[in-house]
Amino acid sequence: MSARFSLDRLEYPIIQAPLGGGPSTPALAAAVSAGGGLGFVAAGYRKPEAVREDIRDVRERTDRPFGVNMFVPSPPAAVSERVERYAEALRGEAERYGVALGQPRHDDDRFGEKLELLAEERVAVVSFTSGCPESSVVEELHRAGSAVWTTVTTPAEAIRAERAGADALVVQGVEAGGHRASFDDESAGEIGLLALLQLVAAKVDPPLVATGGIASGRGVAAVLAAGAEAAALGTAFMLTPEAGTSPAHRDAIASDAETALTRAFTGRTARGVVNRFLREHDADAPSAYPEVHHLTAPVRAAARDAGDRDGFHLWAGQAHALAEALPAAELVRRLADDARQALRDALARHGGAAL
Repeated sequence: MSARFSLDRLEYPIIQAPLGGGPSTPALAAAVSAGGGLGFVAAGYRKPEAVREDIRDVRERTDRPFGVNMFVPSPPAAVSERVERYAEALRGEAERYGVALGQPRHDDDRFGEKLELLAEERVAVVSFTSGCPESSVVEELHRAGSAVWTTVTTPAEAIRAERAGADALVVQGVEAGGHRASFDDESAGEIGLLALLQLVAAKVDPPLVATGGIASGRGVAAVLAAGAEAAALGTAFMLTPEAGTSPAHRDAIASDAETALTRAFTGRTARGVVNRFLREHDADAPSAYPEVHHLTAPVRAAARDAGDRDGFHLWAGQAHALAEALPAAELVRRLADDARQALRDALARHGGAAL
């Protein structure tokens, strides 16, 4: 690999957010990249050998650049009693779906093994979420030729990521679906995307990728005008045929149901469509990832398999109702065309006005 990947190499400033936990597929990442954007494979929850297979699957489908996303490991939760109490509160859920609760263990998702794999595979971009990688990790990936992106939710996180050597920052507003990318779940950033873009741009120099609640060309245009070099969309790609989104989850995204932040499903703050499980267990859920993730995993899998949208996480951003069931490459082009037109319309409306 020659020079590290940079955002100005994209045909369109459209990035597919990683979508861990099922919706992420090699077919989706490849279709987005082949369509002129940048697709991502999610390494979270996946075994290293499965991640390698996904990377090679994408490469069989396209020769365009793509990225792989990694979770930064969390320290062990110091709330064992709260986790035990939460497990007791979930006994009824296990009985409802005829499964046993999982073991609330701590692990690092085989972080080191996956880093070695990524250095070997030399993917174009490695992005990190839920923490800031050490500068030594960034340097290792740079030696392999990969660009490193870090997701941030506050200006302070952005400063830390820049100091660690990140090539670009993914600026995640509180509108985003799925897990908050905050370095510390106990003090998760809750700043809206437009405000956060301005605050971060005033503090750091790396290029910015905006994410959170962007679901249309107008949304893409807005963040580009606000200083981002590209927009990353997650929920907007979850209805594409290439995504691995389950039928019940697709139905929830296509609805106009409200979303909320919760730790009920995994022990880490995340945004999803409000359902029965969220309403009944949100107040009791501790900040304990991945302990709670492992605890609830069998229940969530059983509910998903049964098509019961009230029993598993329905990650979605605040603008989920705008998602369309289009092929991924077509969606990339639609978003880019609509963003271009939105910027033209804005100039036409205000080009001659005194500001």
